[in-house]
Amino acid sequence: MKKMLLCMALAGMLSVSTQAADKIKVGFISTLSGPGGVLGTSIRDGFELGLEANGGKLGGLPVELIIEDDQQKPDVAKQLADKMIKRDKVDFMTGIVFQNILQAAQNTVFGAKTYYVSANTGPSDLAGAHCNPYFFAVSWVSDSYSEATGKIMNDKFKKVFVVAVNYPGGLEVVDGFKRYYKGGYAGEAYTKIGQLDYAVEISQVRAAKPDAVFFFLPGGMGVNFIKQWHQAGMSKEFPLFGTGWSFDQDTLAVVGELAESALNASHWNVDFDNPANKKFVADFEKKYKRLPSEFAAQGYDVAMLLNAAVRDVKGNIGDKAALGAALQAARFESVRGAFRFNKNHFPIQNYYLRQVIKDDKGRFVNKTIGTIFTDHQDAYVSACPM
Repeated sequence: MKKMLLCMALAGMLSVSTQAADKIKVGFISTLSGPGGVLGTSIRDGFELGLEANGGKLGGLPVELIIEDDQQKPDVAKQLADKMIKRDKVDFMTGIVFQNILQAAQNTVFGAKTYYVSANTGPSDLAGAHCNPYFFAVSWVSDSYSEATGKIMNDKFKKVFVVAVNYPGGLEVVDGFKRYYKGGYAGEAYTKIGQLDYAVEISQVRAAKPDAVFFFLPGGMGVNFIKQWHQAGMSKEFPLFGTGWSFDQDTLAVVGELAESALNASHWNVDFDNPANKKFVADFEKKYKRLPSEFAAQGYDVAMLLNAAVRDVKGNIGDKAALGAALQAARFESVRGAFRFNKNHFPIQNYYLRQVIKDDKGRFVNKTIGTIFTDHQDAYVSACPM
């Protein structure tokens, strides 16, 4: 009798795992307030637009989207992840902007064998020795953008000054920059996360007299830095370089001409000439009355990837192995063009040189002017045991 009951229980479990779900529950935790709130808002807007493009469904199934603000606080993110996994029983999670926020939540998510598909943060430890079958990133490893920027600056300047936010993602960005910039360093300054006054750092740059400056201060931090940089007259003395995050469309909408002619590196741009991107940019501008940023593009691609994966498993999301294989296959049209994952679940992708210009509508936008890396792989994939 005990054996029969056990067999019946196992059969019941198997039937649950192989039957199509009746809906998909997505947990979306992001920074939606404070200096980093613009980043999370753009990711959310892009993701919701992706859902809308699929008729409010993923793989043909209706979606329940649960959105929460982590307030850029690790303890809040941990509580929200616990709630979404244990009470809401979400099928997927996404949305987190900052690496230290993901670190607070990831054990809960991975422990439940729930797939987390990142629309932004890409920690190097999850790309290398600690790569995880339940983590995918449609974005990048944190230092890939800065590797591209380092390559640009290595060919132009002999001595640079580095300004970056002091948190794990920021330190990895600097590591990536140094991997490709082999010149001298006039100095380095590391700021608090959320800092909005940069008088001290700007004074340090002026005293050091570098040939150029590389900075990484995402969101509202970067907006304030660029404004204060120009107010101090620094733009007339020192060329300023950043990653695509430093000159994303949301930042340009605020700083405008202060960023004109600035060079930066990115894996995506509004001017990419492919059908998926043209539709995305047009639909985003129509819905939100602004041009999308990289963050919005990545949120949109997450929705498209999830749609393709659920479609490919015919809604049988309980089959974790099949679902993981469908995510890895990435059979969707990305706004950046051709898309493929490496074995560590991070993209192999191109990085482009962009320059801030004023377009024919009077808007400050990035123009793609060259390719820095083709089919670039991150520096950590060889250590991934998957």
